[in-house]
Amino acid sequence: MKTMLAIISNALCRITGKNAGAQTVSEGARVVVSRSLSDFTPQATFDIKRCDLHGLEAGPPVRAELTREQGLQYYRTMQTVRRMELKADQLYKQKIIRGFCHLYDGQEACAAGIEAAINPSDHLITAYRAHGFTFTRGVPIKEILAELTGRKGGVAKGKGGSMHMYAPHFYGGNGIVGAQVPLGAGIALACQYQGNNQICVTLYGDGAANQGQIFETFNMAALWKLPCIFVCENNKYGMGTSVERAAASTDYYKRGDFIPGLRVDGMDVLCVREAARFAADHCRAGKGPIVMELQTYRYHGHSMSDPGVSYRTREEIQEVRSKSDPISMLKERLLGNNMASAEELKQNFWCSDQVVSSLEEDEPSSACTGPEQKVWWKEEVR
Repeated sequence: MKTMLAIISNALCRITGKNAGAQTVSEGARVVVSRSLSDFTPQATFDIKRCDLHGLEAGPPVRAELTREQGLQYYRTMQTVRRMELKADQLYKQKIIRGFCHLYDGQEACAAGIEAAINPSDHLITAYRAHGFTFTRGVPIKEILAELTGRKGGVAKGKGGSMHMYAPHFYGGNGIVGAQVPLGAGIALACQYQGNNQICVTLYGDGAANQGQIFETFNMAALWKLPCIFVCENNKYGMGTSVERAAASTDYYKRGDFIPGLRVDGMDVLCVREAARFAADHCRAGKGPIVMELQTYRYHGHSMSDPGVSYRTREEIQEVRSKSDPISMLKERLLGNNMASAEELKQNFWCSDQVVSSLEEDEPSSACTGPEQKVWWKEEVR
């Protein structure tokens, strides 16, 4: 047990960048950057890739403004998700994480960009590749990894595992392919009924895009003009089958037919943010649903049981990493426009020894359930 906890401790602290044996006095310390804030460019405007449109006269802008604070926030979010997924990979190979485990590394710009464009009060439901959105919806890393390792300190008390994590306004993580899409339309119907100006972002993959329930949902959503953004995360492969072999038409943004659609560069966080903002405004204006296809890529296989190189080459993966990596793209923008320093971007994150102690206990620790951060399942259902 001590060996297992030590492994988890090292994994958590590598994600956050702090030595597990460090003294408490150092937890509040920060890396001192020699340059002052006045030396940095506070805001810059970037050209972004034009979205392909379906059923729309105009689309999202082709230029995006980025403040220094936003850039650092997006970078931190994507780096955290990347580190978390790489450590989940390691823990799975060490047989500390068992069962199904679908990793999100490579697709971080999708989650970071969508969250930057919508409100925390808006709703989101996704498929089984859910770790990234679980984090961006506000669940701490320690609760995600505790869930993956089957502990009561996990966000679903260790009973859900990789595919079934939930939070306020976040409905999972769903294991049945495509089944979350009609659920998302139902959530959007509730938003419309309550008149709260909220929307629901409903995500599914290219593998689910050919299912009948998707088109049934599109039909009902269009008839009722539901405030729902249907997001197809097209990572090029449904399990081990390429999209070209699985779909007669790979223009997933046109699949809504009578529903307008966008095809977006899902590897660029700014493209995703601007497109998601455009789609959210479309829904809030009472124009009904919209389909958004994010062209992205997963670095790992379909799940941890899939090596990911039997149906694609290692060279293909490396080419995407070298040319289109979402974190590297944002880093180059920040450094190239003097919006951050290399030292600042190397600044690590901090963890506490409480992270490991919370995994030892039968019940979540006060760090998980304190008054300042209530756990959703303990709150009264209204």
